[in-house]
Amino acid sequence: MQYVFGYVRISLGDIGSICMCKRILKSQTNTVSGVPFYKIGTFGKEADAYISQETFNEYRSKYNFPKKGDVLISAAGTIGRTVVYDGKPAYFQDSNIVWIDNDESIVLNSYLRYCYELKPWKASEGGTIPRLYNDNIAKAVIAVPSIEEQKCVVSILDRFDAICNDLTSGLPAEIEARQKQYEYYRDRLLSFKELN
Repeated sequence: MQYVFGYVRISLGDIGSICMCKRILKSQTNTVSGVPFYKIGTFGKEADAYISQETFNEYRSKYNFPKKGDVLISAAGTIGRTVVYDGKPAYFQDSNIVWIDNDESIVLNSYLRYCYELKPWKASEGGTIPRLYNDNIAKAVIAVPSIEEQKCVVSILDRFDAICNDLTSGLPAEIEARQKQYEYYRDRLLSFKELN
């Protein structure tokens, strides 16, 4: 790819194939123990269903399964919610939770995650609930700069995210900024010019 103008516009379908896990039947789940099985209602939260370790091992080895770092997308319900797969044993509901098997030498997963937050796709309406079909995702277009520029963008957005959402770094930074603001205005308000 040539980055003649600093970036290229690429459809998500050209970045990689859209994948989903093999279907799990209700009879294959339980509510007590095993490998967490995430359905659309528990995606990004606590799992309330589990599958056996044997089923997990078999399905993971035979069928599509996300790699650590892949960005999972909800395709029904709260459309476009994303979760980065952390590599821990877990299984995901077919067709409702998908990911793009992308080549990270073209687009970094961390960059894709931020692009997904812009929701570049159009969901299909008309059914009982809106859905995001593979075709909707494949046709969505994002701007892709060089890998170095992607790393820079991700670094900046990660810092903003930490300041806004992480109490351990965001709150102290905000307190420090307010303290400096207070000291500035205190000093301005309490410094009087001498009358000649």
